[in-house]
Amino acid sequence: MGDSVASVATTARTIGVDLPLSVDFALIGHQESWRAAADVLAVLRGPGRTPLPDDEIKDILPWILPRAVCHVEVGSIIRTKSGGANARGLYIDSFIPPDRLEAAYVHENIVRVRKAAACAIKAGAKIVSLGGFSSILIEGNFDQLPERHDTVFTTGNTLTVAFIVQGIQKMCAREGRNLSRATLLIVGATGDVGSGCARCLAPVVKRVLLSARKLERLRRLAAELQDDGVQVEVATDLQQFSAEADVVICAASLASSSLLLGRIAPDAIVCDAGYPKNLSPAAEMLDAKVFFGGLGQITGGMKFTPDFHGVLNRHPFPDVVHGCLLEGMALALEHRFEPFSQGRGFITQERVDEIETIAARHGIYLAPLYNADGPLEDGLDARWNGREDESMGERPSRTVESSF
Repeated sequence: MGDSVASVATTARTIGVDLPLSVDFALIGHQESWRAAADVLAVLRGPGRTPLPDDEIKDILPWILPRAVCHVEVGSIIRTKSGGANARGLYIDSFIPPDRLEAAYVHENIVRVRKAAACAIKAGAKIVSLGGFSSILIEGNFDQLPERHDTVFTTGNTLTVAFIVQGIQKMCAREGRNLSRATLLIVGATGDVGSGCARCLAPVVKRVLLSARKLERLRRLAAELQDDGVQVEVATDLQQFSAEADVVICAASLASSSLLLGRIAPDAIVCDAGYPKNLSPAAEMLDAKVFFGGLGQITGGMKFTPDFHGVLNRHPFPDVVHGCLLEGMALALEHRFEPFSQGRGFITQERVDEIETIAARHGIYLAPLYNADGPLEDGLDARWNGREDESMGERPSRTVESSF
C-alpha cells in the first residue's frame, strides 16, 4: 500500500512538459477510456518503465492536476519564402477520469477545465480549443474561465459540424443515396453540434426528426426550422417517432457509449460524432452504415514532443484530429485569434462555410471515413491520407491511404 501511495504522489508531481517561449494555440482535452489514459501515463513516465497495474492507474489519475503534457506543431500547405508555415502549441490534459463524466461530477470537472484553461493562459496561448466534454461543461459561458488577458477560447464546434456534414454527404454519395429524399434523425439535437447540423442539413433533406432530453429546447429549434419550411418532428424518447430515419447523426452528450437507437431504416447511414462515442457496442442496427464523424486530417503534418502519435490520436490514419481541436489549429495558422465558436445556438451555414474555407486553405480536410471495424475507404478514395516525409510542412508527392 505504501509503494502504491508513493507512486501516486511521484507520478502526479512529475508529469508534464516545459512551456515553450511562444504558444500560438493550446488544446484542452481528456481521455475517453482507461486504456487511453494508461497509454498517456506510459509515455509521460518514459520508456523502460514497468506498466502500471490498472487499479493503480485508477488511483493515480484523479490526483493528477491539469497540465501541459506535450508540445504540438502543426504544418500548413501554404508556402512562405522561408518554407512551409506552421503553428506551435500545447496539448493540455484535464485528466478527467473516464468514469467521472456523469452529471454527479459536473462541479469537479468544471474546476478541472478551469485549471486547464489557467495553464493555457499562463503559457501565453493566443487561442485555446476546448475538446470533448470541456466545451460541454463550459456551454459557451466563457465567463466561467479565469481572467483571460490576451488568450481567446473557442469550443471548436463549428468545424466539427462542418466535418459531420461533409461525412454525411460523402457517405450518401458512396452508397448511392439521394440526400434530398432522406429522413434525417439527430440525437442530441439541441446541443451546439446537433443544432448546427440541423441548420445545415434541414434545408436539403425531406424530413427532420429531432431528439434530445429537454422538450422546450426541441420545440424552439423545431420552430426555427419550420419557419424555413422544413418538415420537423420532435421527441424526447426515440421510440416515439412514427417514421424510420435513413440518415442519423448521434451527437448527444453521453458519459459512455450507451445509446440504443429506436426506429431507423435497416440500411441507414449513421454518423457517431460523440466523444465518448454515443453508440452502444450492443446496438443492433442490421445493415446500417456506421462511421465516426467530426474528424479532420492535417495534410501539412503534425508533430508531438514527446511523441504521442497513436496515443493522443487513436485513429487508423495519421494526423487525424477531432474538429473541435482542429478549429483552434486552423485559426492559429490563419492568424485569426478570435472566439470563433462561442456556445449553443450560433452555428449557421455561413459560419460553417467560413471555417471550412479557412481550414482547407491550410490543408485541413475531412478525414478518411472509418468505424469500429476499420477504414471504410482505401487510399485512392481519400483526398490525402498519409505522408512520406515527417518534416513539418512537407506535402507528399503521391496519394496513399492513411489519424488525433
